[in-house]
Amino acid sequence: QVRLVESGGGLVQAGGSLRLSCADSERTFGSYAMGWFRHSPGKERELVASISWDGVNTLYADSVKGRFAISRDNAEGTVYLQMYNLKPEDTAVYYCAASDVTGVATTSRAWYTYWGQGTQVTVSS
Repeated sequence: QVRLVESGGGLVQAGGSLRLSCADSERTFGSYAMGWFRHSPGKERELVASISWDGVNTLYADSVKGRFAISRDNAEGTVYLQMYNLKPEDTAVYYCAASDVTGVATTSRAWYTYWGQGTQVTVSS
């Protein structure tokens, strides 16, 4: 069983940075693809970034390319999302997710089996 807990959200001014963390206390997601999604009111939950089980391959939404970076430390059971140059439109609840279907970075929301509770990121203008 994978239990994911996000942390690191908060309030930041536009242009600022935040780093989100997603911890699996059981450290069982080592062979899983991992992803960060976000959901804001009135919008669909969207993939922000995905990373393969070994950390070699990553995928990003066009809206965050060049500003966000996903990484993972399987030994620590943690996935990170470093966010730079934040914009008000990045305001959302950010969710960490794990896929036990594939170890390849994937944009398909349906392939993510386990979800965290989310952490709020608010970017003020």
